[in-house]
Amino acid sequence: MYAIVEIAGHQFKVEKDQKVFVNRLQGEEGSSVAFDNVLLIADGDNVTVGAPAINGAQVGAKVVKHLKGDKVIVFKKKRRKGYRVKNGHRQALTEIVIESIAASGAKKAAPAKKEAPKAAAKPAAKKATGKADDLKKVEGIGPKIASTLVEAGIATFADLAASTPEKISEIIADVRGNHVTDTWPAQAKLAAEGKWDELKKWQDELDGGKA
Repeated sequence: MYAIVEIAGHQFKVEKDQKVFVNRLQGEEGSSVAFDNVLLIADGDNVTVGAPAINGAQVGAKVVKHLKGDKVIVFKKKRRKGYRVKNGHRQALTEIVIESIAASGAKKAAPAKKEAPKAAAKPAAKKATGKADDLKKVEGIGPKIASTLVEAGIATFADLAASTPEKISEIIADVRGNHVTDTWPAQAKLAAEGKWDELKKWQDELDGGKA
């Protein structure tokens, strides 16, 4: 018997007693977690496919340990500009072991919360106030990140400027990709003050929000 389940934004084919490495989850080592976004369950010739998830299905697991993945080298270059940046990245991971696969009758559990790379708890969302700004004008912020920030209560340039790169990283921990938030508050401050020419000049020197 095996299942295809979504865990921390990625799909995995899992079986009982299998060890799986997933993006960092919240929870102490030895604690139990449950995932109810089960897309498919196969038990011999009996295959159940969800639309998109199977109602009542659940995969139970236990957190074995938290660790970091192998280093990945990220090299960026701009032709004819003398721009070269080399960075290393190690993804924060959690090793889990699959304990059970329930095809039906499982109570719907809340999705497993994910931690930011620094193991800080994801901050609670607050209600946004005031008219929202177009946060996508900040270099490095796309539509998905902008909507995630708004849901967390950061809807204006002033809100973003008052935040910190670490807090922003926590909020967008669920968004796929490697996002460099170091310059976002400073960019937002210029936008909030209406210094668009100064912001545009600076953004011409940035790459994905990184200096």
